[in-house]
Amino acid sequence: MFFVFLIAGVLWGIGHLMKAPIQARVYMLSLLYVAVLAMQVALPEGHPLREATGGSPALWLLLGAAAVLAVGYRALLVRLRGRAEVLEAARDSQASAPAGPFSAVELERYARHITLPDIGGGGQLALKNAKVLVVGAGGLGSPALLYLAAAGVGRLGVIDPDTVDLTNLQRQVIHTDPRLDMPKVFSAEEAIKQLNPMVDMRPYNRELTDEIAESLFADFDLILDGTDTYATRALINRAAVAAGRPVVAGAISAWEGQLTLYDPAGGAPCLACIFPKAPGPELAATCSETGVIGALPGVIGSMMALEAIKEITGAGTGLRGRMIIHDALHAESRTIVVQRRADCKVCGGL
Repeated sequence: MFFVFLIAGVLWGIGHLMKAPIQARVYMLSLLYVAVLAMQVALPEGHPLREATGGSPALWLLLGAAAVLAVGYRALLVRLRGRAEVLEAARDSQASAPAGPFSAVELERYARHITLPDIGGGGQLALKNAKVLVVGAGGLGSPALLYLAAAGVGRLGVIDPDTVDLTNLQRQVIHTDPRLDMPKVFSAEEAIKQLNPMVDMRPYNRELTDEIAESLFADFDLILDGTDTYATRALINRAAVAAGRPVVAGAISAWEGQLTLYDPAGGAPCLACIFPKAPGPELAATCSETGVIGALPGVIGSMMALEAIKEITGAGTGLRGRMIIHDALHAESRTIVVQRRADCKVCGGL
């Protein structure tokens, strides 16, 4: 069989040097396979040419079956990926939520907002036309997504590669026991559709990477960071700075949480201004390693939604240049001032 593989390698190399299409090279190898299989069947046992090409048709039949399975599996993956891309493109091609006037149902649904002097009809219309992306459908993302949907944000995106696990249900209130093992973004989508079917929900069941982050962020007005690792937060920060998008960022650990708004384009610092280096392992443990009190993500996540609503509507005073640190164990909160750094490696050039 080594002799046949050697010939196959030579044919592939010649095709590569001649810049032949991959399909043509595969066709050449297929012809070689058919010729070898024909020799194995036609030539008698012990024939030198048959022995040099394997000695038995059974091995080649098994190899052919494995190749067919591999090609079929790859074709299936390509088809599924293509179908997912088509569905996602169809979603993205849909028009944004229509700008006012409000329907009678919307006026009744959002009546408590519209009667607030700091929100009013103009603020509610801004929410209706807003596009917000939540990174992470876990502890922080759960309440943030629910309250943003209830508030009437017109387009709400969520990106997360994980599935619902039993340990999540202690704090990730957007998910339910019947939706165990479901991708979190689809579980969140189901919950939001039941809460407010007027929201244009965009679930992205994938990992956020440098390759997609900036272009994805550009499709939204505001980003909410509900992730739990410094590496992902740093990725979000780089992409948000590049796309010129503000980030409402929350973080929790055990009994403590913090919240701020990163926006170098608006005069506020970015993540790298405050945390230029990744924390040490002893300071960067995840919730699964340190534990977390179940209601804490609800507190910080709801505050993230509140700051997002204020940012969209222009109500009140936001957290640009300030960070809230909350100690739930001792029922204490304090606000500290944070500033941009001129030498910041991420936003210093703005």
